[in-house]
Amino acid sequence: MNDNNINNNFYNNNKDYHVDDNPSGNWHMEDNDNRRIYPTPKLKNEKPKKKKKRLFLKLVGFTAAALVFGVIAGAAASGYHYFFVYENDNNDIVVIDEEARSLEDGSVIELSDEDTTPATTTKIDGIITDVSDIATKVMPSIVSITSTDIITQYDIFFGRQFSKPVEGSGSGIIIGQSDSSILIVTNNHVVDGAEEIKVEFIDDNKVNALIKGADPRSDLAILEVAIEDLSDDTLNAIKVARLGDSEKLKAGEMVIAIGNALGYGQSVTVGYVSALNREVTNQGITMKLVQTDAAINPGNSGGALININGEVIGINTLKFADTKVEGMGYAIPISDAIPMINLLVNNKALEVTEMGFLGINVETARNVSRDLSMQFNMPIGVFVNDIVENSPAEEAGLKSGHIIEGFNDVKIETIDDLLNILTYSRPGDQITLKIRELQNGQYIEKELNITLSARP
Repeated sequence: MNDNNINNNFYNNNKDYHVDDNPSGNWHMEDNDNRRIYPTPKLKNEKPKKKKKRLFLKLVGFTAAALVFGVIAGAAASGYHYFFVYENDNNDIVVIDEEARSLEDGSVIELSDEDTTPATTTKIDGIITDVSDIATKVMPSIVSITSTDIITQYDIFFGRQFSKPVEGSGSGIIIGQSDSSILIVTNNHVVDGAEEIKVEFIDDNKVNALIKGADPRSDLAILEVAIEDLSDDTLNAIKVARLGDSEKLKAGEMVIAIGNALGYGQSVTVGYVSALNREVTNQGITMKLVQTDAAINPGNSGGALININGEVIGINTLKFADTKVEGMGYAIPISDAIPMINLLVNNKALEVTEMGFLGINVETARNVSRDLSMQFNMPIGVFVNDIVENSPAEEAGLKSGHIIEGFNDVKIETIDDLLNILTYSRPGDQITLKIRELQNGQYIEKELNITLSARP
C-alpha cells in the first residue's frame, strides 16, 4: 500500500477530520479540536475580486478620458486665440512718428518724450524673430556717406610726386529738416579731412554735403544738404529719425544696427546691449559707450543703433577687431550726443581769440578720474584749484575745491572736455556751470549762472 492510501485511510477513519462536500476536496479540522491553533481559512469565491478589478479599470478609463478632453479643449482654446485673437492684438504695434522734425536756426533737438509701445514684430514664445517692420520704418532716416580725400604719394625710384583720390564709406542719421536744408549727424572720423562728401538717400539719390560742424573729441559731425539739391521724390522718401533715451537702456535689451557696411549700402544686423558706460580709449580720447554684439563693420560708423520701438538710442562708432575678439561693437549714447549735436547745429568752433572767457586756471586744475573718484569718494569732473581774479567764474561764486561736472547740458569729466565746449562759446554767452561743493563731508550739487566775457 502506498503512502497516499495510508494517509487517506487515516484521515477517513479519524472523526476529527473530514472532506468538505465541495469539488476542491480540501481537508478541514473541526472547530472544537484541541489541536487547532489558528482558524482554518475558508476558500472564498473569487468573483468579488474581479468586480474590484473592473471598477479600478473603469476609474482609470474615466480619468484618461478626462485628461484627453482637457488637452483637446485647451488646444482648441489656444488655437482660437492664435488664429483669431492674436491677429487683432495691437498691444505690440506702434505708429512711428513720420512727421519731419522742423529744424530752424537756433532750434534745439530733444529726445522724444512720447509714450511708445514696441514696433510690430514676429514672436515665438515671447522671442522676437523678425524686425523687418522696424527696419523698414527706420531706413528712410539713414543715409550712406562716401568721403573722398586726396593723398599725396611719392615715387622713390623716379622722385615723382602725384596725388591720388581715396574713398571712405560711412553712415549718417537724418536728425532735422528746415526749409533750406537737411541736417545729418555722423562720426567725425567718417568725414574728417575729406575733400568731397556725397550722401546717398534711401531712394539711391546722391548729392553733395557740407560739414556744418565737427568735434573730434566727441567724434561727432553735422552734415548739411541743401533742399534745392533734392528732388521731390527724395524729399517724400526720406524721414527724420526719432531719437530715444539711452539713459533708459538696460543690458540684455535687443537692439538693431543699420548702416552702410563695407560701402555696399544699407544693411541690418541684430543683437543685444552687452554693457553700458564702457570706457573705451581711441587715439588718446576716452569715451563712455554702449557695447553691443550687433555686428558693426567698417562703413557702419555714424549709423543708427535703434531699439525695438524704432528709436535711435546710439550712434555706431567703432568695434574691436582681433582674432580673440568677437561681437564687441560700440555706439555713442544718443542722450550724451544730443547736447554736442545742438552745439554743432547752432554754433561753430571759434579761434582762441574769439572764445568766451571763464576764468579758470587750467594749468593747476586736475581731472578727477574714475579711479580717483572711487578711491577718495569724489565726483568725476574737473577739480578747480585757482580762479582768475575778477573773472566771470569768481564773480559767479566758483571757488577753489569746487568740482565742475557740467557745462549747460554737456557732461564735463576732463579739462579737455571743458576747453572743447568753450571753443563754441562767445563773449556774452550766458551759461550754467554745474558743480559739486564739499559740505559736511558730502559733495552737494550746485549751479552757477555765468556770463562769459572777452579774453583779457
